[in-house]
Amino acid sequence: MLSNIILAFARITVVDIIDILLLTFILYSLFLLIRDTRAYQMAIGIGIIALLFLATQWGKMVASNRFIRIFINYFIIAIIVLFQGEIRRFLTTIGSRSFRRPFFLKSIQEKMEEVFLAVDYLSSKKIGALIAIEKDISLKTYTDRGAKIDAALSKDLLVNIFFPHSPLHDGAVIIQNNRISAAGCLLPLPPTHNLEPEFLTRTRHLAAIGLSQETDAAVVVVSEETGTVSLATKGNLERELDREGLKDRLLNYLKTR
Repeated sequence: MLSNIILAFARITVVDIIDILLLTFILYSLFLLIRDTRAYQMAIGIGIIALLFLATQWGKMVASNRFIRIFINYFIIAIIVLFQGEIRRFLTTIGSRSFRRPFFLKSIQEKMEEVFLAVDYLSSKKIGALIAIEKDISLKTYTDRGAKIDAALSKDLLVNIFFPHSPLHDGAVIIQNNRISAAGCLLPLPPTHNLEPEFLTRTRHLAAIGLSQETDAAVVVVSEETGTVSLATKGNLERELDREGLKDRLLNYLKTR
């Protein structure tokens, strides 16, 4: 067996190395994509079924192996259905990589204080707000659904947009490249979520989860009922954050790849 391993290594070519590195990159990217999401548990379940299939095949358990084999033909369809959101986000992320990211992070951190000031004010006055911050995946599809603003990011402008009876206060504000790109934007509602029953009617929180499932954006929500601040990323909603908690989580999320 050792001789076979040595022989295999001796026959490795540059193309084989590139092939292995490419496969490793794809698997690693997929892991990062589904980490801390509901897809992670599904992937574990699929992996367990695959191991059971191999075990029954090696152990020559004919009945069990045949039973599992019947469903293998449907696994590809099941994966596409179950992971359609993650697959779409993965492909979109690949297409949205750019060299502007280091400059984006520096500029957005400098301006993010304006967001924190606005959120503090809106929270203290119990004024509802929904603020989406673009990361790698472009949010142009959603800015096109709202009113174009294209203005410098500032606390006063954010507060004015979400002030009650303002024409744009019901929609979301989208921030791109440290500027307010659009307001009054419509965001997608999630097909699935883990919110408690009392949150089922809170459209802002659902919209925040929906956008974070479809893209890698970070979405800040201020509840108009309680004034509590929440942050949605990767389909998960963290609630009742104070200013420092929001700042740490938001900036750390924007820094990660």
